[in-house]
Amino acid sequence: MQIGITCGAAAAGNLKNLINAAKTYEEKGFPTLWMIQAFDLDSINALSIVGQVTKNMELGTAVVPTFPRHPVTLAQQALTAAAAADGRFTLGIGLSHKMMIENMLGLSYAKPARHMREYLSVLAPLLKGERVNYEGDLYRVKAGVNIADAPTPVPLLLAALGPLMLKLAGRHCDGTITWLVGPNTLENHIVPSIHSAADEAGRGSPRIVAGLPILLTDDADATRASLVDKFKFYDAMPSYRAMLDREGVASAANVALLGDEQQLDTAIARLEGIGITDFRASIPDVDAESVARTVDYLASRL
Repeated sequence: MQIGITCGAAAAGNLKNLINAAKTYEEKGFPTLWMIQAFDLDSINALSIVGQVTKNMELGTAVVPTFPRHPVTLAQQALTAAAAADGRFTLGIGLSHKMMIENMLGLSYAKPARHMREYLSVLAPLLKGERVNYEGDLYRVKAGVNIADAPTPVPLLLAALGPLMLKLAGRHCDGTITWLVGPNTLENHIVPSIHSAADEAGRGSPRIVAGLPILLTDDADATRASLVDKFKFYDAMPSYRAMLDREGVASAANVALLGDEQQLDTAIARLEGIGITDFRASIPDVDAESVARTVDYLASRL
């Protein structure tokens, strides 16, 4: 199981900070740098630039919402990033949430499963360097993307939590990427569901990237209590709430990996044991010393 790292808020909102962080993480040996798409730097554009100043590290989005971007446009951006990073770019996409798409952006979030099924029908072939001739209810596309130095295919991950999204991920993508899904739910729901879908489609074993908060601390209970308010935003989001309920926990803070070296070793070993291929470490911005200690801990386990 690979241990990748997610760039923090200071890097996500400042390009120079991101570049410096990426260089540091690559020097420490992290195989993958993941970047969230929020309301700061555009993750694909930013990682294209990072691709020019790094040599070995994979660069991935976690994740780009599909509703605001036409699939041809997204394919152009992803292929450009792949060219900039010499084939080290991985595109993670997802539906996002109704609150963000409708309430914040003013777009329709209607029929998300149909949207994603049609979206993948256009996007996936383009990422393989193929032309698309697709006629659907939402998208009618006859186009290709010509970027001569873009390595293809660009790996594609779909953020999938529910059964329909997991089927789409297994059938049409290289795997899934999750956030705040606890180990019990990963083991009993995510892993078997996507493997089943991939098997039915005749695809190879899917990549499963599990994103969880992690912090090296001598007082796990106090740290977890301090994170409850920080993560309460996720507790009310329907898709995350469904996964937290499956896990049997009240707060997203309860799925964070917290503790000393031995406790973290045990938690990471469990993820590997249940079939997670990549752990996407996300270090809460508690204080600079704790963040630095956690980065060094993770680097020592690579």
